[in-house]
Amino acid sequence: MMDSQIETQGIVIVGEDICEQVISRADAFAAVEQVFAAMARGDAYNFPVVREAIGHADALYGFKSGFDRAGLVLGLKAGGYWPGNAAKGLTNHQSTVCLFDPDTGRLSALVGGNYLTALRTAASSSVSIAHLARKDARVLGMVGAGHQSTFQLRAAAEQRDFEKVVAWNPHPEMLPRLQAVADELGLAFEGVSPEELGAQADVIITITSAFEPLIMADWIRPGTHIACMGTDTKGKQEVDPALLARARVFTDEVAQSVSIGEAQHAVAQGLIGEGDITPVGAVINGDHAGRDSQDAITLFDGTGVGLQDLAVASVAARLARERGLGEVVRLG
Repeated sequence: MMDSQIETQGIVIVGEDICEQVISRADAFAAVEQVFAAMARGDAYNFPVVREAIGHADALYGFKSGFDRAGLVLGLKAGGYWPGNAAKGLTNHQSTVCLFDPDTGRLSALVGGNYLTALRTAASSSVSIAHLARKDARVLGMVGAGHQSTFQLRAAAEQRDFEKVVAWNPHPEMLPRLQAVADELGLAFEGVSPEELGAQADVIITITSAFEPLIMADWIRPGTHIACMGTDTKGKQEVDPALLARARVFTDEVAQSVSIGEAQHAVAQGLIGEGDITPVGAVINGDHAGRDSQDAITLFDGTGVGLQDLAVASVAARLARERGLGEVVRLG
């Protein structure tokens, strides 16, 4: 982009409400799928994550950033997790994405990151379902019923012809949130125990903030696909490490998977090694077969990478500009 064009466009500020207006689940799916593919080809890379407990409000705060050379998207997401926000009527995850012109380094957009974080996380698991789950999957298992769970359910339902949702949450009073979405989608719904969930589900999504295994390896049937979407910090854990030893393991980024993702525990116990984990982008690109049998257990370790945020934010910024939405601030 020429410098004169940047001056004309200025910085577009895209608030949360506009993000919800302009970007769809299909947009998010395409953006995340494309950036995973670019990562696997070596055309896009994430920079080291900064994530710290700030010593105030029990908050975790940090930065995720990267550059997609194929899509020409450069930027960072700043934000984190404030556990007391729900009591204030706010979402616990708060973030903002800053996008820069890769040709000049000048700021091009500020994009609200809260809605997009939920949307891109759901897109990530749905990409894994599209490429790894059995085609005849009919029962979706949901572990967790927090804010992001409804995004996960809606996105997953678009990838297979599910007929039923089985769900478990440590606080069962939150399950009606998921049931309302299942009802809206015309899917049967049942609240079950974690063990029964494993016995019924063809696809399982875990989306919790747990620090201990909630799903054990022995509960999972052959042919199941599991998307572990909650573990993004050292110490967090959602499933039995032995499950990763049984499964074909895929991830968004191997380096994050073994350090802060679900695989950290299986790797630490020597059950699997880094070489046993495949970037899902390799499956998207056709360089890896992915699921190699109907009976294989596949597991996607969705750690959440900065490039996902940048990919969906760049789409939101572009659509906002095209539709004349958002506030444009001229550069000095």
